[in-house]
Amino acid sequence: MSMMKNLFVGAFLAASVTAAAAQTTVDDLKKQGYARLAVANEPPITEVKPDGTVTGGAVEIARATLKLMGVDDVTAVVSPFGGMIPGLQASRFDMITAGMFMRPERCQAILFSEPDICDAQGILTTKENADKLKSYADIVSAGVKIGIIPGSHGQREARAAGLQDAVVTPVPDIQAGLKLLQDKRIDAYLLPGMSLTDLKKKANDDNLVVVAPLGGSKVSCAGAGFRKEDVALRDAYDAALKQLKDSGEFAKILEGFGMNPQLALSTNRAKLCEAAN
Repeated sequence: MSMMKNLFVGAFLAASVTAAAAQTTVDDLKKQGYARLAVANEPPITEVKPDGTVTGGAVEIARATLKLMGVDDVTAVVSPFGGMIPGLQASRFDMITAGMFMRPERCQAILFSEPDICDAQGILTTKENADKLKSYADIVSAGVKIGIIPGSHGQREARAAGLQDAVVTPVPDIQAGLKLLQDKRIDAYLLPGMSLTDLKKKANDDNLVVVAPLGGSKVSCAGAGFRKEDVALRDAYDAALKQLKDSGEFAKILEGFGMNPQLALSTNRAKLCEAAN
């Protein structure tokens, strides 16, 4: 019995050591010298410049918050949305800062900070289609082809609204969707409204129209994502994020990217993780 007990205790201690070693702390990030951020390269939320530097509303909020924690630099890992949570769990990066909307099932899989960016879905389409595509119901009834990034909140919301996969063209990245639309291979492109506004501005194409918010789309809010075992790191991040919000710097950063900070300031993680959005 004593041998079995010792084996059990030994296995338990080994598992505990392994779990403890897997945790990331503020001190770990300070020692590392930077935090590895998962981003989607979806301006103005996240954007990787040609020279490799990373910016965007979510990134700059994370950068400023981490600096308050004593972590002076960040690096970016571009990842598809569907791979972000598995990548985080596998420790390929330290945080998700990609405008990932909080949903109950995501809140079960990872930890979220308090909210940082809020938005609703919209579409980028052409002038000839803009007046007849004002809602998910319009898109469904018209049977048009629509580009959607796989694993995105927009994909889930569109399916819930009745959009069939047969009319959906998977889009690997934000620029690919724009080209598909301009080449008339799709009739509309679904993304958060702020991303579409930025994309249209950069495209400088007078034939493109942003319809946002799209009828039937709910306002959703994102936060930085952390692994389940990194409770202390998430809590330290929340404390620094509150400091950033209270100082007014949070609002200044988001307004610089054309975002509305009041949406995030008027809600909290508890409400968002319980809501079916």
